[in-house]
Amino acid sequence: MPIDLRGSTPDKTPDETADRTPDSALDKTPDNGEQPSDPIARLPICEGSSILDLSLAELMDCLRTGSRGLTGRDVEARLEEYGPNELATTHAVSPIVSFLKLLADPLLLVLIISGIVSFFSGEIRGAIIIGAIVLISSILQFVQEYASEQTARKLARRVAVTSTVMRDGEYVEVPIAQLVPGDSILLGVGDIVPADARVLTAKDFFVDQSTLTGESAPVEKWPYEGSRSPASLPDMDHVVFFGTNIVSGTATAIVAETGGRTQFGRLARKLTEGRPKTEFQKGIERFTKMLVRIVIGLVIFIFLGNLFMRRSALDSLLFSIAVAVGITPELLPMIITINLTAGARTMAQNKVIVKRLQSIQNLGSMDILCTDKTGTLTEGKLDLNAYTDAEGKPSRHVLELAAVNSYFQASLKSPMDAAIGARISPDDLKRYTKVDEIPFDFTRRRVSVVAGTSDGRLLITKGAPESVLEICAHVELGGETRDITPELRRIADDEFTKLSADGYRALAVAYRPIGNDRTIYSVADEADLVFVGFVSFIDPPKATTRQAVQEAKKLGVAIKILTGDNELVTRRICERVGLEVKSVLMGHEVDTLTDDELALRIEESTVCARLSPEQKNRIIMALKNKGHVVGYMGDGINDAPSLRAADVGISVENAVDIAKEAADIILLEAGLDILDTGITEGRRTFANTLKYIMMGTSSNFGNVFSVPAALFIVPFLPMRPVQILLNNLLYDFAQVTIPTDRVDDDQIAKPRRWNIDFIRNFMVIFGPISSVFDILIFVVLLKVFNADEALFQTGWFLQSLATQTLVIHVIRSRHGFLESRASVPLTISTLAIVAIGLLIPYSGLAGFFGLVPLPPVVLGVIILITFSYLAVVGVVRGWFYRRFGG
Repeated sequence: MPIDLRGSTPDKTPDETADRTPDSALDKTPDNGEQPSDPIARLPICEGSSILDLSLAELMDCLRTGSRGLTGRDVEARLEEYGPNELATTHAVSPIVSFLKLLADPLLLVLIISGIVSFFSGEIRGAIIIGAIVLISSILQFVQEYASEQTARKLARRVAVTSTVMRDGEYVEVPIAQLVPGDSILLGVGDIVPADARVLTAKDFFVDQSTLTGESAPVEKWPYEGSRSPASLPDMDHVVFFGTNIVSGTATAIVAETGGRTQFGRLARKLTEGRPKTEFQKGIERFTKMLVRIVIGLVIFIFLGNLFMRRSALDSLLFSIAVAVGITPELLPMIITINLTAGARTMAQNKVIVKRLQSIQNLGSMDILCTDKTGTLTEGKLDLNAYTDAEGKPSRHVLELAAVNSYFQASLKSPMDAAIGARISPDDLKRYTKVDEIPFDFTRRRVSVVAGTSDGRLLITKGAPESVLEICAHVELGGETRDITPELRRIADDEFTKLSADGYRALAVAYRPIGNDRTIYSVADEADLVFVGFVSFIDPPKATTRQAVQEAKKLGVAIKILTGDNELVTRRICERVGLEVKSVLMGHEVDTLTDDELALRIEESTVCARLSPEQKNRIIMALKNKGHVVGYMGDGINDAPSLRAADVGISVENAVDIAKEAADIILLEAGLDILDTGITEGRRTFANTLKYIMMGTSSNFGNVFSVPAALFIVPFLPMRPVQILLNNLLYDFAQVTIPTDRVDDDQIAKPRRWNIDFIRNFMVIFGPISSVFDILIFVVLLKVFNADEALFQTGWFLQSLATQTLVIHVIRSRHGFLESRASVPLTISTLAIVAIGLLIPYSGLAGFFGLVPLPPVVLGVIILITFSYLAVVGVVRGWFYRRFGG
């Protein structure tokens, strides 16, 4: 009977419950009967390879342990050397520290420095305005993103508090933190494995390791005495892993790795490391560096130019700083945050929850999505596919016998039993009564039940096809029972091979009439059976998956399947959902490839099967290093490192807590169809953010030429510092409604990402156009209207505000105004800001800002020049997009 190892010391010894015990490997106690008391010796065999790949005898030598376990002195010495059996944990981050980290954003640092310089230069009003912008933007981002990082702690809480371990020849309960390499532990149903350990003995021992490997069903573990070549985690059937669950049977095992050296420990350690920079963060950094170079160069040039013109050093410095602040798009963090927050709200309405705002940009830029198949492409549960005879023809008799076996089976029931039960009603089985059961074990790999009917008793067997066929002497075809000839055996084998090649899991079913003269039956009765056929299973694709795959293809997103499951099943599922499998990369191949070779192979591969968490992580990093923006979708503990490593990590509502903590985006419903909506919204948000960046930087870049020209054309400061800040803030706030703007279909049809060269070209082309019209207004105001300082500054203020604010309607799309119109809120906000700018010189605020009313004729000329500028930009825009794309 199963043993609950967590409550009390077991009442059976391992020898009484084990089917197989490699005694030669266990008997490593020294001849004098004493246990080793020194730490693990540094034997040559223990170095340079995985300890879990050694033979059992080598492992015992390496761990210096024996059949009586370790002594108290052994444990103390090993705890001193290897530390407690605990996972790495993250320190809780206080809200203040999290908020301060947001202020370290490169673009915010530019604004903070500009504010500080403005403050110490006497521009208190400008410094206060910039400080308020930084504070509001940071608070918005903090409120949206702040969440305590409890990932590693939640990993630790999955593990049982105590474990049953052999110490000084007796089994005792000890806290799992006190386990050390070399300990012999006892495991039973319901236990959570407390360390990575090598199986010594086992009886009907099945482990659910799905959260670590992604396998959809419990796997059997058994002892193996020999050495093993390095294998992926799903292939290590002689090892149990920390944090996985025992679902059936009992076993003894020798602890090989503890704490941070276990597979789970490695995952926990990765989760405590900082996230790698995403594509969005890298883009912001590149943009900021370019901006800083421009600002520094412009400040130095303008300051020296003013000194050369023999103007006041203080006035020259203040003007230079004001221009520098003016060219910096100080509302960019706020615009980005508002854009992302609006996008997050829209995505939430579509059942996509955004945890980290920046991930929306990355979702829009994503060109490769890596995902497991289970629960994403498929329903995440096995379904009965078919019930066929040896020749592959449908047979109701096969289903009925399989259902009787599953219904009366008292030992471990698998998801396949549940799938069989879902296909047939219990009422159809009322004529059967259970007499006895011959339980499943790993040697026979089959289970038999004896069931009685009014016609007599039947022994019904279900299990691995090769194990069932070897005890069959007959075969049932077309309602007739025949002797099983070599030809009929070949036909049955071929049918099983075909099912496997098509990606189905299959069980064989057989029976024979048996006497009713007893109530207890044994393995010896499993002979001379009649083979009836196969029941086959598959995790069916979601109904929405095929359409979602096609939609992802239209959006320019390539899908790659990274799974711990086998390649045949995965390939079959891909075919059923319309995902073309170009090539398959296996986990054991990944470890033999260099980074460059892996990058080439993964580009060609659609499916990567039998992968460990580390291999998934390495594949993602290889894709990122090749310049791809990579998304990863997963829901298990084994997926957590990959969720953090990807540019955008995507999980689902029913995922384990660790995966949800590591993810950037959580889908309230699993499946690719809902993700397609998120991708579209991400691109919409990214497109609107780029509108502001291109509008602001190109307009401001015009000052690089306008201001130096003014030094030689204008005999006074062309605009006061406070007027520059007012101008900048007004047109910035006019763009706050950009998140509401419409986005053209061609802007969401393919992945879009930061393209600094494109932005730079935009600045270089459209900035000088702005400068030409600035210089035109300089000449008109000075030569035609003989404007004094106040009139000149007011005229340039209004012309600059109108052109910079209204140009968004021209450059927001590559199409003409009639083909693509701005949203109503954006139209209203831009016109309102221009109207406010026109009214200020006529209001009580005019004196505060040094502005004066303009004569009607001057105002008319400014309006004419403004519309001329917009017309020229419209013409150049068409040429620009034809020349540079975008």
